[in-house]
Amino acid sequence: MNVTRREFLVSSAAAGGGLALGLHVPFAMAADTKAAAAATEVNLWVAIRPDDTCVIRIARAEMGQGTLTGLAQLVVEELECDWAKVTTEGITPGRNLASKRAWGEMGTGGSRGIRTSHEYVRQGGAAARIMLLQAAADEWKVPVSELTVSKGVITHAASKRTTSYGKVAAKAAKITPPDVKTIKLRDPKEWKVAGQGLKRLDTRDKLDGSKVYSIDVRLPGMLNAAIQQCPVFGGKLVSYDEAAIAKRPGVKGVVKVDASTVAVVADTWWHAKTALDALPIVWDEGPNAKVSSASIAAHLKTGIDAEKAFAGTKKGDALQAISTSPKKVEAIYGTPFLAHATMEPMNCTARVTKEGAEVWVPTQNAEASLAALAESAGLPLEKCEVHRTDLGCGFGRRGGNQDYTKQATVIAKQFPGIPVKLIWSREEDTMHDFYRPISQCKLTAGLDAAGNLSGLHVRVSGQSINAWVNPNFDPEGKDRRQLQGMWEEPGDAQIGYTVPNLQIEYSMRNTHVPVGPWRGVNTNQNGVYLECFMDEVAKAAGKDPLEFRRALMANHPKHLAVLNAAAERAGWGKPLPAGVHRGIAQFMGYGSYSAAVAEVSVSAAGELKVHRMVLALDCGHAVNPEQIAAQVEGSVAYGLSATLFGENTVENGRIKETNFHEYRILKLAEMPKVETVIVPTYDFWGGVGEPTICVVAPSVLNAIYAATGKPVRQLPLKNQKLV
Repeated sequence: MNVTRREFLVSSAAAGGGLALGLHVPFAMAADTKAAAAATEVNLWVAIRPDDTCVIRIARAEMGQGTLTGLAQLVVEELECDWAKVTTEGITPGRNLASKRAWGEMGTGGSRGIRTSHEYVRQGGAAARIMLLQAAADEWKVPVSELTVSKGVITHAASKRTTSYGKVAAKAAKITPPDVKTIKLRDPKEWKVAGQGLKRLDTRDKLDGSKVYSIDVRLPGMLNAAIQQCPVFGGKLVSYDEAAIAKRPGVKGVVKVDASTVAVVADTWWHAKTALDALPIVWDEGPNAKVSSASIAAHLKTGIDAEKAFAGTKKGDALQAISTSPKKVEAIYGTPFLAHATMEPMNCTARVTKEGAEVWVPTQNAEASLAALAESAGLPLEKCEVHRTDLGCGFGRRGGNQDYTKQATVIAKQFPGIPVKLIWSREEDTMHDFYRPISQCKLTAGLDAAGNLSGLHVRVSGQSINAWVNPNFDPEGKDRRQLQGMWEEPGDAQIGYTVPNLQIEYSMRNTHVPVGPWRGVNTNQNGVYLECFMDEVAKAAGKDPLEFRRALMANHPKHLAVLNAAAERAGWGKPLPAGVHRGIAQFMGYGSYSAAVAEVSVSAAGELKVHRMVLALDCGHAVNPEQIAAQVEGSVAYGLSATLFGENTVENGRIKETNFHEYRILKLAEMPKVETVIVPTYDFWGGVGEPTICVVAPSVLNAIYAATGKPVRQLPLKNQKLV
């Protein structure tokens, strides 16, 4: 659902002598206000205890990105309580459902954790502050205008009296909440708590080892399950010989989970896993067993060469402009499937009875988990509950695709009332992901006599996430999502250049390999295609890559600002040590503007070293600069892993890579120095977790191009000879 104009309908109640404040925001699509308030509300709760502790309840998932701390900062900014006395707690989707979805949707993805929640959480903090101040004014019988508050301490200067939030919370709970229209939020340029690089609220238990992730859950009488799915996507389970492992230590049984999946349940996970390895299984791999990376590449090439494709953008006559240009540039790029490789593999603990069902699960979308649980358990939603833990990485893998939740529930149904923990092995996790879509891209440009870009034609051929989720999505292949970051109109992922003749197209070419969102999704591939090609065109024009871009960006001031910021910090144009070269890139995604400069060297033997990366980000409002810098650094680690090593290949219909020895991630010694430049414009709310990944690969590839004079058009770099 798209939340538009937000209003408050605030209800309050004393809770243990404290204040509990409900923040309701109706959806505009409802028939009327009353219907909206009764059926589809967003509700975020602030609770203040008598000891002055402020409990901020968070509906979004925490997976290392810092959303929990950022949202708390926004509440505290308006509440004006003591940050040292702030704590947080999550809510469950069952509680949300019982409250008629008072918290609204609970998904966390697309770098939307803060940018879609900021308004009502800030209003909630402000409303609570107003009620608490009024309670103190009523108690002292003075005008509320004479009161001030700092860190949860209310002061009446004239009488030198003070009190605290905890002491007036119960009285505040009886006060009529303010009308949201009367609440004026603090100008972000005047923030005191938000906007500061405060330490995260979810760090201590990570450092001392006390944090319980879902994979750590221990319940009385719990059993454990290991799972194996047909190695070829689309294949089926024919048979298995349960008797062959029945007497192995700890084995409790074998469960056919679905048409292509089998699990072994035992007292420990290792007993389950080793028994599963010994279980004789017969698979029907089906016709997909003939598919390979080569056949998929050939399939994608048909999209590149097709006579027609879906034109996501068509301005002027690019084909005509290019054909009549005195100089033409053409290139074909390609990027592979990529697994998410979360540190915590897929897992879920489920307990199912006839009366109800519950799961303990790391999920980016607790409501999707609830739906999967209810459907698999065969129970109504109101009899089910999801206990969401912090995630050991998400990256999009734990969003709408709830395969592991469904599997755990189906297995647990065979052991009524007994909790069963399902853990995927690393091999299963790597070979049965929802991968980043594979694609190819052909780009053609025309340059006039002065070296100006007169026409640009972009054709992306690849797999569609939307079509995987819904095979009937669009038979004609009109999937604009796959052109993310190259949209002409302003918005979430606008192209940063003005080209007089521009045509950007998409050819849908789907495969049997499951695909899904991967941190940054399609901006990562499209950023490589467009930004690396821009360097090729700049060279053909005989122009500096930075200056060539600048000439095309007059109508895109925010794109240009981050490009200039990265170039200035990196010292673009200034001398570098012998053998070191720079590359630059800019791109937009998730409502934010990103740019990067990479400094690399390539040895005579073709060995690459990335020495330094400077990244600039304009996300509009910067809630916590330290968290932003951490997310940028994480983007470099994740993006470089993909650039250097990331690749999932298909052989005999199955994913060939099985574990980290074949699907490498960046090592500490390979991590370059990273510098973050935040360019806040204080006029919009953009994302942070995903935007900067899309400029990591192209800036590095462009630096390699500068070093070797040879463009790199296929990833990963491990497969390329650089000299």
